Amino acid sequence: MAIRSVENLEVGGRRVLVRVDFNVPIENGKVVDDTRIRAALPTIRLLIERGARVVLASHLGRPEGKPNRKYSLEPAAARLADLLGPDAEVILADEPVGDGARKVVADLRAGTQVAMLENLRFDPGEVTNDDGFARALAALADCYVNDAFGAAHRAHASVVGVTRHLREKASGLLLERELRFLGKLLGTVERPYLAVLGGAKVAGKIGVIENLLQRVDALVVGGAMANTFLAARGVRLGRSRIESEKLGIAAGILARAAERKVDVLLPTDVVVARTIDDAAGEVVPIGRVPEDAMALDIGPATAAGFRDRILCAKTLFWNGPMGVYEKPAFARGTLEVARAVADADALSVVGGGDSVAALQAAGVAERISHVSTGGGASLEFLQGGDLPGLKALES
Repeated sequence: MAIRSVENLEVGGRRVLVRVDFNVPIENGKVVDDTRIRAALPTIRLLIERGARVVLASHLGRPEGKPNRKYSLEPAAARLADLLGPDAEVILADEPVGDGARKVVADLRAGTQVAMLENLRFDPGEVTNDDGFARALAALADCYVNDAFGAAHRAHASVVGVTRHLREKASGLLLERELRFLGKLLGTVERPYLAVLGGAKVAGKIGVIENLLQRVDALVVGGAMANTFLAARGVRLGRSRIESEKLGIAAGILARAAERKVDVLLPTDVVVARTIDDAAGEVVPIGRVPEDAMALDIGPATAAGFRDRILCAKTLFWNGPMGVYEKPAFARGTLEVARAVADADALSVVGGGDSVAALQAAGVAERISHVSTGGGASLEFLQGGDLPGLKALES
């Protein structure tokens, strides 16, 4: 993939539009998880040091194409200012494009100030990849840098359309790091190679499972998606969430895994409850889920078995929680997997919001080889698809 690096871009005194991914959780006007903002700092600091006039652009949430105070990037701009410290002043425009944005960019001082455009999705043209909106964004800059891997699978104006109007384009340092580590998972790796997948649905991960089956030695499956695989084997699971329409696909995946001699590890016990709001759950073996209960987390025996297998791996990819992680009563399995991945003597790559949150809750994020900022994008990359944002950067 012939993509220019930001390190090879002449930026001194020039306006550089940087697509970042500051789609971060905000509560009471404060950023509660600044992982994605911190991940963008190396590129931002590099540009500041080289005397660029930095213009940041990001989306936040889904404001449905119109201004909405709830989705303002103001808290993200404030947090970025805190992280940059005295190195630069962060100035937030009151709109993504228009007179206000043009004024902020025109007054920008190279090397000492950073401009941030207001939420791109305040304009409907962002999501529809409208050429007029893309052209307006491009008019704010002399060159373009994409450092938003989390948005690289979206054919949006700030990811794809803008590159048609700015001849000079490059990848940011974060995007380069993402491609380097995720690319390793599709190449020659040290074995055993293990993929750990969780989350609610099989549907969103069929492509990546099919592709990884050709590469991994074992597949560990937890979360609600494990229910569908268990049901495909004839296991009764009470009121547990099962994708009935995907049972045939799950059975096919299990059959192909057996043909390729890829081990598929599924839960042997689960934590069940009547509702996800129950204060505690009960551990039962697979096959003994009460008719009026549902599986909401992997059980301790399963967690121990998963840990043993994870610790044997030399290459690891993890995406998706092992249960209803947002509920403390059903978070243990996910936290146990997080600790196991961190303890493994392996190249470890973790993607997906809940998985990353579990790493942080367990205090082990720093022990992971690479924590991806793009859950959906990482899955699309690993299933071998072309990401629109990457194609748009090719020279």
